[in-house]
Amino acid sequence: MALTGRAALLAALGSLPVGIWEPGWTGILAINAPLAVACACDFALAAPVRRLGLTRSGDTSVRLGDTADVTLTITNPSRRPLRAHLRDAWPPSSWQPGTETTASRHRLTVPAGERRRVTTRLRPTRRGDRQADRVTIRSYGPLGLFSRQGTHKAPWTVRVLPPFTSRKHLPSKLARLRELDGRTSVLTRGEGTEFDSLREYVPGDDTRSIDWRATARQSTVAVRTWRPERDRHILLVLDTGRTSAGRVGDAPRLDASMDAALLLAALASRAGDRVDLLAYDRKVRALVQGRTAGDVLPSLVNAMATLEPELVETDARGLTATALRTSPRRSLIVLLTTLDTAPIEDGLLPVLSQLTQRHTVLLASVADPHITEMAKARGNTDAVYEAAAAAQAQSERHRTAEQLRRHGVTVVDATPDDLAPALADAYLALKAAGRL
Repeated sequence: MALTGRAALLAALGSLPVGIWEPGWTGILAINAPLAVACACDFALAAPVRRLGLTRSGDTSVRLGDTADVTLTITNPSRRPLRAHLRDAWPPSSWQPGTETTASRHRLTVPAGERRRVTTRLRPTRRGDRQADRVTIRSYGPLGLFSRQGTHKAPWTVRVLPPFTSRKHLPSKLARLRELDGRTSVLTRGEGTEFDSLREYVPGDDTRSIDWRATARQSTVAVRTWRPERDRHILLVLDTGRTSAGRVGDAPRLDASMDAALLLAALASRAGDRVDLLAYDRKVRALVQGRTAGDVLPSLVNAMATLEPELVETDARGLTATALRTSPRRSLIVLLTTLDTAPIEDGLLPVLSQLTQRHTVLLASVADPHITEMAKARGNTDAVYEAAAAAQAQSERHRTAEQLRRHGVTVVDATPDDLAPALADAYLALKAAGRL
């Protein structure tokens, strides 16, 4: 229970004539006694808060940057109308900065025995699960002098999914994929390919591809044409160790890696390939396996939503062993990790041969565009020192990338905005070269 500002204002206004005409206890009682009686009556007429029924409905998931509407239904079982102010509390990251007050507070009137709905609009600023905290209701009497206040638990969870901003590149990559399939279907043959069609023999064709039964039924020599196998296996490995926590621009490296992984998964699933996901640092943080083409992208988005960088050094041996167990047959393993010298030379390189001898390995890393800007800086002593430091950092990354390429690894090193399309292009290049 609490006094309202209206009651305080009336008490203050009543004190003026008391101080002028009748200072003392008599004047104070003459003003405050009726006010106290009015407050007591107002309190008695206010609808009880504890007996209210609260239920939720609405959105359970939303992409980062979009809005989610959560509806709260308030049922008033008492015989008195409810006149209330309501605060629907959520974590601070559920709204844009500065908008929490207007978004979480509502005024409502619920007649006796009826129900009303209020909608809280969320606009989260971080991935993960956002859980409703508590609902605070302040019920006022008809005079607005006194109020009852209480809190209710109304559980609800909204999962904030990765934004998948790179999906804008998907149409162009799919067009390139269709072009690639059409170009390679008439040129490739051999073990592990799928029969496509028959065509007339031309000089230079492999005689082993001649279809003698079809040739016997027509006047020209017929040869089989082949297309690359679909149903290839791709394992996306997200490094969630300490290096993924480094911020590039406004977001950690992990977010850029996830966006690139989603574009590659969408492209590969359209190509008929099977896509799995492994998130690892010192233990498995997420694992998605065996999803159909239509279900793989929602499953990956849902699994990535709660991933956060862990401030531990990634166990490269454990990551390699887990990847080998997850992909027992030959696959394309896409490592989304760092190109920093120490983690690669001390961690990944000693165990890399275990992956490359059985699988095709593609490593994708997020580059910091600020380093490129620093390398171009000139004009004063500080800028020259910054340029030298940036050039040294770039040189170390290039040397590390060359070491990986000598081990047969395809390396993609690009800024956050360019990583997703660059990774998709690398996948298409491997597919065109028949290395998948």
